Amino acid sequence: MHNPTTEARPSIYYNYQVNKPWLPSQHGPQARQKVVIAGAGPAGMVVALELARHGVASVIVTSELQVSQGSRAIVFTRRSMEILQQVGVADRMTDNGLPWRFGNSYYRGERVFRLEAPHDADDRFFPMLNIQQQYMEEYLLDACNASDLIDFRWGNLVTQVEQMDGFAKVTLDTPEGPYTLETDWLVAADGGRSGIRTAMNLQMEGASYEGFFVIADIKIDLPLPTERLAYFDPDWNRGNTILMHREPHGIWRVDYQLPEGETPEEALKPESLKARIDAQLAMIGHAGATWEMDWNSVYSARTLTLPDYVHGNVIFTGDAAHLLPIFGVRGANTAFQDAQSLGWQLAFVVKGLTSPQLLANHSAERVGAAREIIQEAGKSTRFMAPPKGGFQLLRDAVLSLSLTQAFVRPLYHWRTSRPHAYTHSMLNSRGDDNALFTAGPEHGAPPQNIRLAPDDFLLDHLGGGFDLLYFTEAEAVPAALLDLVAKVQAKGVPMRVIAVGSCPKVAGADVTLADTQGHFRRRYGVQASGAAYLLRPDQHVCARWLTLDATRLQDALAAALPQ
Repeated sequence: MHNPTTEARPSIYYNYQVNKPWLPSQHGPQARQKVVIAGAGPAGMVVALELARHGVASVIVTSELQVSQGSRAIVFTRRSMEILQQVGVADRMTDNGLPWRFGNSYYRGERVFRLEAPHDADDRFFPMLNIQQQYMEEYLLDACNASDLIDFRWGNLVTQVEQMDGFAKVTLDTPEGPYTLETDWLVAADGGRSGIRTAMNLQMEGASYEGFFVIADIKIDLPLPTERLAYFDPDWNRGNTILMHREPHGIWRVDYQLPEGETPEEALKPESLKARIDAQLAMIGHAGATWEMDWNSVYSARTLTLPDYVHGNVIFTGDAAHLLPIFGVRGANTAFQDAQSLGWQLAFVVKGLTSPQLLANHSAERVGAAREIIQEAGKSTRFMAPPKGGFQLLRDAVLSLSLTQAFVRPLYHWRTSRPHAYTHSMLNSRGDDNALFTAGPEHGAPPQNIRLAPDDFLLDHLGGGFDLLYFTEAEAVPAALLDLVAKVQAKGVPMRVIAVGSCPKVAGADVTLADTQGHFRRRYGVQASGAAYLLRPDQHVCARWLTLDATRLQDALAAALPQ
């Protein structure tokens, strides 16, 4: 019998709410579900919200009765905010978070590198936003609770998964005992220690790095800006690295690498934590400052992924599918991209709009993204926490030279998480004009946001289905294109035509966006009327044309919706 704790988790800034468990005796017989999602973290809830946007119901089961303990993920990228905008929680994130765009690296008390993340007038969101994961989960939970298509079940622990003929049978334990639930699809979003992955005996590929880092969240008043602060080889922690981030509510995150041979148990002793944090505060000029511990943990850097995320009727996502180091803010930010991708592709399969081959595409795309991230994250990890030998010698040489030689300082760049471009996706059109464009988002890339008015952006008008951006100076969309779009819509495929041009309203378009100064067209590399972009339901580009006709659009849609 599963008995999750009913005691609210301790925190000096966050008020944890303990929810009542979902008990089978209080509900009738359980019908087979379309989708069951195991795990109520960022990945699980975003998958559920994306499915709901496409009209697909799901059940979320979680073994706990409250949101996650500790701040955990605290840095969210611009692309993550764009994804969260689609599921309705971006405003609460920006209202309560701390935006930033600068990162600083220090060695021997001197700032040797300062990174400025790009940010221009077309960006609604800052490159980075700091807010504790509990708040982000709270906002997602409120959005889930507001949806009639999401059944949230607290205190339900997955104990067994059986693959049947075309569905999965899930055994769940509750505070009053077990019950079974059949589902067409089980989404395993149960985290880095995925019990489902372990039970299915699935092995990840990649590397685990030496050494451990302590995460400590402390409440302290420091007169420092909201910027990334990285300290290399300080006197109090020679050969190692320390990171600091400001969080909302007067909390600061301190990450520090442990000396070789020190165990996590030793590192988390109160006297050890106090000595290290006091030493770091003294080093930055705040010796003797009063602080209070909120939460701490230990982690090690790992770059691992499953080689396939779809196994029968079980689909892995987020940390259950891959484990990535925190350097470059890759964990939750990658999970959001996983969830956005899975949400629409699973919804289209469930609704019968395409074949299950689309889920094989999802796996290929996201495994490819994970491997690209692992390659980048490996470089960051080998600089932040270099293994012994050549990597250590190289890193130490960079540190030493950076005091006098500017050319080595860019090697401090932490290779921040970026949105993956599905350049080689099977959904991309093979007969379009992608190679002829000289600007604009390419095959598989997410869209470039465009400011249309002071508080109006392109991404405010996208999402929910396929979007055809049609650039025209004419007063109407060609009838042949509208006829094809109508046929696609009649099959149940959500699709809209968004006209971009100088006319105040283009007949036949669902939305007309004014571009009287040509800024939109320049950013998208459009030079003539009749050009177009086709965006998938996750907004990534799957086709673009210098000149579009109905035949070319039909070919692109056939590639994007395999039958």
